[in-house]
Amino acid sequence: MESLLLVITLAVLAGVTFLNGFLDASNAVSSAVRTRALTPRLAIIIVSLFTATGTFLATSLGSTLADRFQSSVPHGPAGLVTVLCGLLAAGTWGLFTWWKGQPSSSTHAMLAGLAGAGLAAAAVGLEHPADAAALLLRQVLLPLVVTSLLAPVLAYALVIPIVWCLRHTPPRKINEAGRSAQAIGAAAVALAHGVQDGQRAVAMTVVTVSAAGLAVPDGSMIWLEVCAALLLGGGVLGGGWRITHTLSTRLVTLDPLRAGAANAVSATLLFVGAFALKLPISSTQAVTAALVGAGINQRHSTVNWATARRILGFWLATPLACALLAGTLMLAASPLLR
Repeated sequence: MESLLLVITLAVLAGVTFLNGFLDASNAVSSAVRTRALTPRLAIIIVSLFTATGTFLATSLGSTLADRFQSSVPHGPAGLVTVLCGLLAAGTWGLFTWWKGQPSSSTHAMLAGLAGAGLAAAAVGLEHPADAAALLLRQVLLPLVVTSLLAPVLAYALVIPIVWCLRHTPPRKINEAGRSAQAIGAAAVALAHGVQDGQRAVAMTVVTVSAAGLAVPDGSMIWLEVCAALLLGGGVLGGGWRITHTLSTRLVTLDPLRAGAANAVSATLLFVGAFALKLPISSTQAVTAALVGAGINQRHSTVNWATARRILGFWLATPLACALLAGTLMLAASPLLR
């Protein structure tokens, strides 16, 4: 029975990883397509390749995240069901936000679901994790607040010296340089997305196998990374164009120069989070917040604040909705675990 549960949980994890790539494709391609730096087809191919490549660049991040997540998951069948409920909640929320055309964090959805299921397990007297609440606070809420505040400030500030340095340059050359920066920025964001979400998928695989009382064989981490890369890259090829439309046309209108600055800031935050802080930073939140910050720093702000408030509402709702849904699923499944 436990072996079957392990197979089901790993299959759902694979599906959620593919969905993650599908939903987050918009983060890298939206502004590049909007400013005509890349055609839609070329953009999605480039982003897919760089996302897959990024998965292999930060093995230490995957190991660190696995250690943190394992303390939030019980052992045995209860642990597998905890992970399964968290994944189902994250996948359901991701499909709902895609249907609504709203960008939301797959990272925070999964971790909040894991924490909610763990807290529910503790509530019904099952073997409970010690750090479920800490996981929700440190790995979800703290990065959400920091990214939402820091990304727009940095993007706004970065535009100032760029505009000053190019103040005597003809507009045509500025736009050409901006589109080149956009193409590079799209690849950088995709690479950083692969680092963050690819290694998180690897970490979740390790946690799932450990919950079943098994150990990941030596030398198999590379194959876990290969699987994560293929699933993420394949999901990106599908392209969540509903969300791309929201980011590229409904949220803010940017010239190529400012869009390039926004991409530079969001990619930097993702890389710093992965390599320096070992934190799961949301690519969705980094990119969206940076676009808003760059959009404010124009002669006439083109930010659609109604859309921005709606997106922020979905960001704030993501941890609560996923934790509640995963907790409800865990409570429903708990009688089968006694």
